[in-house]
Amino acid sequence: MPSLTLEDANRLIEAALAKGRELGCKPLTVAVLDASATLLAFQRQAPSGLARPEVAIGKARASLALGVSSRRIGEMAATRPHFIQGVIASSPGPFVPVPGAALIVENGETVGAVGISGDTSDNDEACAAAGVAAIGREAVV
Repeated sequence: MPSLTLEDANRLIEAALAKGRELGCKPLTVAVLDASATLLAFQRQAPSGLARPEVAIGKARASLALGVSSRRIGEMAATRPHFIQGVIASSPGPFVPVPGAALIVENGETVGAVGISGDTSDNDEACAAAGVAAIGREAVV
């Protein structure tokens, strides 16, 4: 059964932050969750906004909760706002319906998700995808 290790998560974060430096991003906050939506690893560059940790976790949790990319969830929020509002209301933790996360897939199975907050949603998403690629897994963005 495929899984995500702490070492994988730390390498993913390192690569995501490196991509952020390459793109000239503002300080990033990166959260890696396992398939059960449990926080596995987390880093926050300073100075980063107070709400960034919850936003990063919420982007990753949203992707895991619905099994689709955070970009797709953002599209759903625009076209089906009542559905997304209902999911947010029933979610046991943060659920942020905007781009900036990637599902982490290994051999067709979702093993976790990474959420990033700090720059534009597009840049957050690009950094998430780069991090997943660095650990040899497929990123669903």
